[in-house]
Amino acid sequence: VQLQASGGGLVQAGGSLRLSCAASRRTVSTYVMGWFRQAPGKEREFVAAMERSGNVIYYADSVKGRFAFSRDNAKNAVYLQMNSLKPEDTAVYYCAAGGGLPTGVPDYWGQGTLVTVSS
Repeated sequence: VQLQASGGGLVQAGGSLRLSCAASRRTVSTYVMGWFRQAPGKEREFVAAMERSGNVIYYADSVKGRFAFSRDNAKNAVYLQMNSLKPEDTAVYYCAAGGGLPTGVPDYWGQGTLVTVSS
């Protein structure tokens, strides 16, 4: 399984970004998919996850109502639409698959994409 995240960048507080994660083969419909983030000096934390069915999505309380997880099976990709961004959302964002998601450790990780939110 290969995962490649993209879409990070610099945005002002209140702005929006959309992260993409391109996956190998049929990963997104085969595994539970997730997004995590790691802020400078902090541990990696859970952001959101989607069940294989695509019908159940979990969000961390800190992003609920602002972030939206979506999936495109035809493109074998998942996305994280991030709205109303705050400086505390600044982090390296990682997509992940499988394993113990949404509550445990994923089996597979992509490389991160940096999101910087300026105040």
